[in-house]
Parts: sequence; structure tokens; C-alpha cells
Amino acid sequence: MLYPDAAQHRRMLEALLFAAAEPLDEASLAARLPAGVDVPALLEELVESYALRGVNLIRIAGGWAFRTASDLAFLLREEVTRERKLSAAAVETLAIIAYHQPVTRGEIEEIRGVSVSRGTLDVLLETEWIRPRGRRKTPGRPLTFGTTKQFEDHFGLESVKDLPGLDELKAAGLLNAQLPPDFRLELPDPDSPRDDEEPLAPDDEALTGLRGNVVAGPGMAPAAADMADPPDRTEN
Repeated sequence: MLYPDAAQHRRMLEALLFAAAEPLDEASLAARLPAGVDVPALLEELVESYALRGVNLIRIAGGWAFRTASDLAFLLREEVTRERKLSAAAVETLAIIAYHQPVTRGEIEEIRGVSVSRGTLDVLLETEWIRPRGRRKTPGRPLTFGTTKQFEDHFGLESVKDLPGLDELKAAGLLNAQLPPDFRLELPDPDSPRDDEEPLAPDDEALTGLRGNVVAGPGMAPAAADMADPPDRTEN
């Protein structure tokens, strides 16, 4: 069967999105389609076409992906309950990283009021919800952590700017309604490095272990590695 160009391009776009393991942005899609294809227009057509189906095309984590319709989430409940549950310490740490990124391990400990074990960070690194994103311009140059596209994908966020704000957290009972009047909760901009942060150097990859732990590498003494990632302390 022969298809008009627009219909064929829409089919190609649909195939790319179905086969993708993660959300694809418009630039990535355009690179795989014939030159001159109006990707935004085709995406809108697919969004409308799938709006009432069991799967919807949605914008998520800065890209586009097919996801189960939200009203059918109950059908997947059995699968969700088999997932490993994060500890309270891991949930708190993840929330701090999400709202305060870029943040160092020491800063996380200061906010929580207790030590953060390396195991807690390892779990979050294994889920690929957080990543080492730079180094603080302070003595020891400690690693800073931020969230990932996988974090946004898992929690249904287009970006971290879609995280619940102060009013939403209060309404959900997650914040004390009697907070000081000058209390502010500002959402982070994970794509903008802070003045006191520098990006990871190319050779930092060699200094970061499989699960994100800093290890001594060529030209780096063990003592320097310890300064970059303090030793474990007891976590409450």
C-alpha cells in the first residue's frame, strides 16, 4: 500500500516512539526522519489520535513517549507492588536532592540533621534517579548531585520545575500549615550550574565507581579521594 508523504511520516514517527526505551526529544526524532518533516505538527496529530486510547502520547522528561493512560493505572498495580521499596532515608535524600540540587553529601546531611550512608546514595544511583553532576568550589571539591531524566520519567515530570510547590505540599499534608510567612520553596534549575559549582572534568569518569562512589584513580592519592567523598558514618 502506498501512503501520502504526511501519512508515511506519521507512521515512521509512531514506530520510532513505540520502539524507544526512553523519551525522545524533537531533535532526536527529526534526525531519524526525512529532511523537512514537520515533527511538532506530526506529534500533535499523534497526541490527538491517541488521546482516548489505552496508551497516550505525552511530553515527559523533556521528550515524547507513549505511556499507559492514567485512568488505567490500576491495571498495572500488581507490577508496581513488586518493586523494591525505598527506605525512609533514601526517600528523604531523594527529596532533598530534587529540591536543592546541586547539593553535596555534606549539605544533604546538614539538611537532614543526620549522616547519610554511602549505601543510601548507592541505591539512588542504581535506580538512575540521581547522578554526580559537578564539584563544589570549596576545599576538597566534593561531588554535587542532581536528578536525572530517568527521575523525571518515573515520576511523570516534564522537568523538575513540575515538582509540587509549597501550596501543593501543604494541601497534601506534607508540610506544616503553620510555616513562617516568609518561608519560600523555590524549584531548582538543574540545567544551570551555580556560581560555586564547576562541571565534572572528563577524567572524573575514571574517578567515579560503578555505583557512583569516588575511588582513587591515576594521579589521585587515596587521601584526595576521601576528601571528595567522606567516609561512612552511622545513619539514623
